[in-house]
This record gives sequence, structure tokens and C-alpha cells, in this order.
Amino acid sequence: MAEKLNIKEFLDRDEKKDLLRLLTAGSVDDGKSTLIGRLLFDSKKLYEDQLDALERDTKRYGNAGDNIDYALLLDGLKAEREQGITIDVAYRYFSTNNRKFIIADTPGHEQYTRNMITGGSTANLAIILVDARTGVITQTRRHTYLVSLLGIQHLVLAVNKMDLVDYSQQVFDKIVSDYRDFATPLGIPDIHCIPLSALKGDNVVEHSPYMKWYKGQPLLEFLETVKIESDKNFTDFRYPVQYVLRPNLDFRGFSSTVASGIVRKGDEVIALPSMKKSRIKSIVTYDGELDMAFPPQAITLTLEDEIDVSRGEMLVHPDNLPFIDRNFEAMLVWMDETKMDPEQQFFIKHTTNLTRVKIDQIRYKVNVNTLEQSMTDTLELNEIGRVVFTSNKPLFFDPYRKNKNTGAFILIDPITNNTCAVGMIIDKVNARDLSTNITEEDRRYMRDGYSIVSPESRARLYEQQGHIYAISGEAATEFGYTLERRLFDIGKTVVVLNSREITDIEKVADTLCKQGLIVICIGYSANGKYITNCKAETNKVSSSVEDVLKKL
Repeated sequence: MAEKLNIKEFLDRDEKKDLLRLLTAGSVDDGKSTLIGRLLFDSKKLYEDQLDALERDTKRYGNAGDNIDYALLLDGLKAEREQGITIDVAYRYFSTNNRKFIIADTPGHEQYTRNMITGGSTANLAIILVDARTGVITQTRRHTYLVSLLGIQHLVLAVNKMDLVDYSQQVFDKIVSDYRDFATPLGIPDIHCIPLSALKGDNVVEHSPYMKWYKGQPLLEFLETVKIESDKNFTDFRYPVQYVLRPNLDFRGFSSTVASGIVRKGDEVIALPSMKKSRIKSIVTYDGELDMAFPPQAITLTLEDEIDVSRGEMLVHPDNLPFIDRNFEAMLVWMDETKMDPEQQFFIKHTTNLTRVKIDQIRYKVNVNTLEQSMTDTLELNEIGRVVFTSNKPLFFDPYRKNKNTGAFILIDPITNNTCAVGMIIDKVNARDLSTNITEEDRRYMRDGYSIVSPESRARLYEQQGHIYAISGEAATEFGYTLERRLFDIGKTVVVLNSREITDIEKVADTLCKQGLIVICIGYSANGKYITNCKAETNKVSSSVEDVLKKL
């Protein structure tokens, strides 16, 4: 006899189910959208109006012959349907008797790397599809690297289109062997390989009668049973304060979401950065007080002592502190159409903290197709690099691989307010150690007496080129200082040297000019410099200065 549930009981049961967030990735036409469409169709998770719309769209756009084109369930953009590719990130929700799922179907093109990063930022598991006819290709390696970069713990290698290679076990085994040779050094802890046909439905929801040699679980069964509970960090208590709650004079609490770890009533905690200690007086929620809390619960903590804690600060256990530092290095994915300007300052949004940050160094850029590292001065759209940062105030962070919530951040352009990059923190960096990261080319410049800061970098910072104005004549002093004032007023970086005070004025002027400064030398003339012979009367100095400015 079928079990009867009222609406409330049904919703309560659904609410208690575990949630698995997953993404699909692969090369163009590997069948990502078709696989998810087949998953929804065969698991009976489509409504009648969705089926009717799917049949209509198949006749209009479909590429599956007389069969239903399941990819159209996800390829919602008109441009995608016309081209038969996925451009945006398509999200789908469905639920089985055992688990709830949110699926992100991400683009396969290299130019949409940022879309895949966005879709995978919250994923517990990744499904990477490989065409059984082509095996492991460049895009497969690229997507696997991005999965490892995002710290996704579970990966399914779905060898699709097995029906086109006669369901051959030899073909499947060869692909799995090639893939593991590449993926093992990336450190992904759980890799599961499944042969399937998304179009025919083999090993998607039920075992395929054509691949009896495969003894593992079908895809849906594996997704329902994969263990993700241990993926969360329950060891390191991190509570970035989001809001100070004062509903009345008798209550003062600190509201936020538990980022990681477990907190219990009575625990001793320390506030960062003040380092003041207290104990947890109560753990308050909308439904009442708790004895303990863990991620990702949203709670309000009250303390036994009146200590000053504000938004952006953090509560932790005294014997388990995060890094507290202004200098750190991270893997950065550039997501803005405008290429990075390394001289610009950005806003960094890290947990509930917002401050300014500058780029100290780009250690290298990673070619996501070959994983080769190369030197670069900047990053462009979809490029990934290892970057060293210095923030205006200390941040409280952990390495991303240890704690995603306190190891991730975004960069915001202070002018456009666009999110221009996302980053995953690797470790802290001692400011004094930055000088050791010097290339052989830098050392050659040092030996030759040149600065390792390029003239181009100085020109971008000062917004000018280095110049020397050698001035002589009766009104040289007044002319020089008047020129300095006018250049300073229009935002130039300028200094004045007087030959009466400096003996080796030419050498000093040359050195400052190479550093990108505008140098005005009074009472001195030299070949090859811009010389102004100021014999004019004092009342004509201003007009002479304006003539110089026009030539600048």
C-alpha cells in the first residue's frame, strides 16, 4: 500500500534530505546537457508541461533525430540552442527519495573559463565528460585542473557515447588509465569512472545491458550515495562577524554564519584582531537556543563579557588561530573584460571583511591547457596566475585547501564596482621574503646598475615620462621654481636641483630622470637635455613657463 503524506509532511521530509551540489564540464559536444536532461527524464523528475515544451523544442531545434533532444532542457539561451553549445551556467534542481541536487551545467569553451569557475565555486562534486571516441583531450585536462583549483573533493569521469564504440571495455580502460596518469598529481582525493551513453540512457539511472563488464554503480545511484559529510571543516572554528544585533538594551549578540568548525555553549573564544577573550554565553536562533552550532548554520552568539567586536572581525578558539597577516599569495582567476593593471589598487572582499589591496608580484601565469608556467606582467580575461598581495589591514585567513570559506576572496574594481577576479589563498608571505623572488634578468639589471622596477611601471604609476629641464640665464631661479609649481599643480612628480648646492648635478639629475621624475636643474646647461636660456625679464617668466608646458 502506497504511503500517504500531506503537504507539510512531504515538505518536512524533503527539507531533511542531504543536498549535493554538482557541476558538469567537458569539451563542446561531449554531451553534458544531454546527460543532465537524460538524468532528469529517466528519474521521472519532469513535469508534464516541461515534457510538452521539450517535445516542441526538439522539433524546432533538436539534433537527436526522432528521439527527444534532452540537451534542450538546459540550453536555455537562444544563442545556445542555435549553436548547440552551452554559453552561460545553467542551474537545475531535482530531488530523489534519498537526496536533493543542484546541477550547474558549465560551458566547455576556454573563453568561458570564468563561467565554469562561477558554477563550480560551491560544488561538492564534478562530472567531467569525455567522448569515448576521442578520449582524454586538452579540454579534459583543463577542466580537471580547474576542478582541483576549486578544491572539489569528488570527481566523476563520465566516459560518454560508449554506444559509438560498441560498448568496448578496452576503450574505456585505456581512457581511464590515461586520465589517472594526468589527474593523480593534482591531488583530487576521490575519482570515480563510469562508462555511459547519455543519449541511450546506458548506466545513467539503471545498469546497461550492453556493458555487463562494468560492475560499478550507475551515475544516479553513485550521486545518491557519495559521502560528502566529511568535506566540511569541522575542526577549525571560524566565525566572521556579519552584524552586531541590538534589538533592545538588554541584548547584544553577534550574528553570522558559522564558516567552519563547531562552537558550543561555554566555549572560550578570542576576538580578532583585538585578541580579547570571553566565553559563549548563548547560541541563539530563530527557533530558540542551541547547545552547539556547526557550518553552515546562521546563528547569533552572545558573550559573557562586554568586548568590542564589529563587522569584519572574527571569533575563534584561542588554541586554533587562523593566519593574521597583510601579506599573502593566492591563485587568481581574472574575470574582467579589461586586463589587469598591476599598479591599481582593488577592494578585496574576504569573508565579511572589505578593505583595499595591492598586487606586489605576479609569480607566474598558468596555461590552463598545458599547465605550463610562464612569466607575465599582467593577467587578461580567463587567465590564471599565482599572485602576491598586500592588504591595507590584516586579514584572518586559512589556506583554501584547508578551509574554503576563509581561503576564498573576490577582487572588486573601485571605479566600476565590477567583480574583476576571484582568488584562492595558498599561504601567507613574509614581506621581507619578496626580495628573494628575483629573476636572473632582474639580477643582471642590478649588476648593471639599473632598477628592477621597469621604466614602463614607473610611467604608469607617475603618469609621466622622466625629463630633465636644464635652465640658465638671469631669471633661471624664478623660472625654475615657477615651472615646478605649475607642474606640481597639474599632478606631475617633479624636483628642483640647484647647481649652487649640488656639485655633481648632472649625475644626480640623470639618476632621478631614470626613476621617472621630472628634474629641473637651475643654473646648469647640458647637451642633449631640454635647455631653457632664461635671459628674459622677470615679468616674462610666466609666459615662458607656459611655452614649456605646451611642449611637455
